[in-house]
Amino acid sequence: MPDLTLDVVRKVANLSRLQLTPEEEVRYAKQLSDVLKYVDMLSELDTSNVEPMAHPHEVSDVFRVDEAQPSLPRETALANAPKTDGKYFLVPQILENA
Repeated sequence: MPDLTLDVVRKVANLSRLQLTPEEEVRYAKQLSDVLKYVDMLSELDTSNVEPMAHPHEVSDVFRVDEAQPSLPRETALANAPKTDGKYFLVPQILENA
C-alpha cells in the first residue's frame, strides 16, 4: 500500500474540521500510512474458519428493566447550568419570532 499523499491528509483534516500545520500534515501522513499498512497486514490472515460476530464477547440482554424511578432534584439538575431562572435552563433563542 502506497503512503498517503498530503492532499489526502488535507482532505481528511478538512472533513474532520481540523486545522493542521504543514509539519503536522507531514507527520500525520506518515502515521496514517503506518496504520493503514498494519490494517492491510491483518487482511492477510486466514479467517475462513472464523464465524462472523457482532461483539467479541458473548453478550446477553444488557438492558435494565424500564421502571419508573425518582427524578433528579431540580436544584441538582440546574447546579452546573450556565444560565437558569431557578426553575428552568435558560438557552439562547435560535428561532426567529419564537
